Amino acid sequence: MGKPKSKNLPDLTYLAQAGAEIAVHVTPRAARNSVLVRDGQLRISVTVVPENGKANDAVQRLLSTAMGVAASQLRLTRGQTAREKLFVYLGSSRS
Repeated sequence: MGKPKSKNLPDLTYLAQAGAEIAVHVTPRAARNSVLVRDGQLRISVTVVPENGKANDAVQRLLSTAMGVAASQLRLTRGQTAREKLFVYLGSSRS
């Protein structure tokens, strides 16, 4: 998966608050990459297969692009092998 294009992603910059926990429902092996906010729940679909952390990496990159932050500022804290995942935004390293 290449670098996600932000033109087709919703604006999730409001989630970029240091320490924010972001719950995500993930669908791997989807037809296309997408980020949807439906009924207050964040749903991310990726085309990557869920093996060796590839889908987790793709979700992290897609989420970070939609949030307008670096992927390294997001940490997957729960759900490494589940569809329900919890990311934490670490915040910018700038002071």
